[in-house]
Amino acid sequence: MLIDVHCHLDFKEFDKDLDQVIKRAENNKFKVIISNGTNLERNKKVLEISKKYKIVKPAFGLYPTDAETISEKDLKENLSFIEKNNPIAIGEVGLDLYYGKKLKKQKEVLKILIDLAKKLKIPIIIHSRKAERETIKLLENNKAEKVVLHCFCGNAELTKKAVELGYYFSVPTSITRNKTFKKLVKRVPIEKILTETDAPFLSPYLEKRNEPSFIKETIEKISRIKKTPEKEIEKQIYENYKKIF
Repeated sequence: MLIDVHCHLDFKEFDKDLDQVIKRAENNKFKVIISNGTNLERNKKVLEISKKYKIVKPAFGLYPTDAETISEKDLKENLSFIEKNNPIAIGEVGLDLYYGKKLKKQKEVLKILIDLAKKLKIPIIIHSRKAERETIKLLENNKAEKVVLHCFCGNAELTKKAVELGYYFSVPTSITRNKTFKKLVKRVPIEKILTETDAPFLSPYLEKRNEPSFIKETIEKISRIKKTPEKEIEKQIYENYKKIF
């Protein structure tokens, strides 16, 4: 009953062997893989992938740095595409102060995407790199619903606030070697945890492309941190998925 709520199967790293990647996931008893788009072109590719593979569900979004430079015309086109094609979630969207420079424009676009997610009554999958405080404040002020915080690196105070707001946290496979995500799992109730890969990025194995099947490494690590059997962790995370998605 494994799930991957955030990956990027449309990236070139999967061009040669996506069939095998999906087959490995199926053999590992995956229920669903959510492939996230980051702009209109990638959203369209994600849609095609989801039509080909039954376990792949599409999320359509607009990456924060893409949001900085998008024209009003292109934004409307992307929003129209999202609304017409029934995604399971809005994602990947959010705020970024690591590569991003125009926070005001990022916020303007994110507010529009929050409203769209509420209109469609679907979750919104949020990127918040180096902008965790600004992101939580904007989500709260705009009454965002069904929020999944992807790879959240906020401190204990911000994590507690997000838990109080009812948000979920998707934990990447790099938890095997990343102290920040280990701390996150300790702080967050198991009822609010989801699993993701961010594949092809954040692999649990150095110098190896990430893929959904590696979620098993995350389950093992969460099991150790929470001192709970892996099967129970796996079952609870799947129940969490069903509640929000």
